[in-house]
Amino acid sequence: MFRFANIEILWLLVLIPVFVAGYIVLLRRKQRQLREFGDPELMAALMPNISRTRPVVKFGLVLLALALLIVAAARPQYGQKEKVVKRQGIEVVIALDISNSMLAEDVAPSRLDRAKQMLSKMIDSMVDDKVGVVVFAGEAFTQLPITCDYVSAKMFLNSITPKLIKTQGTAIGDAIYTSMRSFGSEESDASRAIILITDGENHEDDALAAAKAANEQGIKIFVIGIGKPDGSPIPIPGTNNFRKDRAGNVVVSKLNEQMCKDVAAAGHGLYVRCDNTNTAMRALQKEIDTLATSEIETKVYADYNEQYQGFVLIALLLLVVDFFVFNRKNKTLAKIDIFGI
Repeated sequence: MFRFANIEILWLLVLIPVFVAGYIVLLRRKQRQLREFGDPELMAALMPNISRTRPVVKFGLVLLALALLIVAAARPQYGQKEKVVKRQGIEVVIALDISNSMLAEDVAPSRLDRAKQMLSKMIDSMVDDKVGVVVFAGEAFTQLPITCDYVSAKMFLNSITPKLIKTQGTAIGDAIYTSMRSFGSEESDASRAIILITDGENHEDDALAAAKAANEQGIKIFVIGIGKPDGSPIPIPGTNNFRKDRAGNVVVSKLNEQMCKDVAAAGHGLYVRCDNTNTAMRALQKEIDTLATSEIETKVYADYNEQYQGFVLIALLLLVVDFFVFNRKNKTLAKIDIFGI
């Protein structure tokens, strides 16, 4: 397979015909000036060492060398070497609740921000694992397909807000099913886990059935309950007010620990409550470290061989030849007519 690594540099080749056109214009102007000065045949007799062909040859050599150097700068590459990179690790999908109740501030700075801080630290600790991100409220969707690109994972994580989903609610079951699909259809020997972060206020579907379905596929579910059982009002961003129900009463969002524990049990995983300490993080990391690791990725990529050296060498040879080609005929070498002139 042949390609140019910097193919945009080849646009410089359009300068070649421009130089040729300019040279032709200058050459004709010079010939016209000579005709105005005197008879061309008489002028040739008076200047026997002047060659009309050699300057053209020199110009052609320099122009060809320039074209070859432009091609070399575009880095022509040919062939490929296939390499296989194998990783050892587990596959993790983070299912993050982004419903409005996650804006409650019973965990500083807020439930959602605290969850994002904890997940960011967890991603920093990953080495050869795969990670994906699913967000959910009244519905769920994949924010980041499962990947080994931790930089992208953190970037997507930082951009998450409740505004991503208009349908409010807490559809934990949908989040689990979406997370299961995020692993892909390919068979894998790697351990798989779903980290579900929520306040547990499930109002939409059967979360326990979804957790059991995940367990049947060998996927463990770790649940992080975030918030306090006593609850907290939900602030309205950009104001000093709190969300109210239809009767005008301030809505208090409470952590439903029982729901979280039941989902974790159905998914044969662990439940921990997240507070303002790193206790939940340490417990979760310890549990994840116990999961078996196996080969989860074989990445094949092409390593192209550089071919610019030949173009540079030929260009240098042409410039050397140009250096030894004189505009005037050499008296010593006059009998050797290399160019047939």
